[in-house]
Amino acid sequence: MARTNVPYSSLLPNSDVADPAGTATNAGVGNGHVIAKAHPELTLLRVVAGSTGGNVTIKAGANPPAIAAGQGDLVIAVANNATRWIGPLESGRFIQADGSLLVDIAVGFVAGTITAFKIPRNT
Repeated sequence: MARTNVPYSSLLPNSDVADPAGTATNAGVGNGHVIAKAHPELTLLRVVAGSTGGNVTIKAGANPPAIAAGQGDLVIAVANNATRWIGPLESGRFIQADGSLLVDIAVGFVAGTITAFKIPRNT
C-alpha cells in the first residue's frame, strides 16, 4: 500500500497564513506518510493526536545522500489530545534517495492530523 502524501503548507514572509486542517493520519496502515520533494531544514511538522496518541517516527534517510542516517530514526511521543511541533530536520539524517521524508504513525493513533509547514528562506 502506498504512503499518504502530506503536501507542504507554505509559511509566507512578512505575511500570514490561515491555519490548515492538515492530513488525516493513517495509523496502522503500515506505510505511513511521505513528504515529496522535501526540504528538511525548512520543514516544521505539526502532529495533532486525537483521543489516542502514540509515537511519530521520522524515518532515517538513505546513505547516500543522508550521510548521518546511521543516527537512526527520530521518535517523538504524542500524548492523547496533544499537539507536537517537530523540526526543522536535517537532510544529512532524514532525506531519502528520492528526495522525500518518510513519517510513520503508531498503530492506535486515533483521529489525528499531520501538517508539513515549509519555512521561507527569505524572512
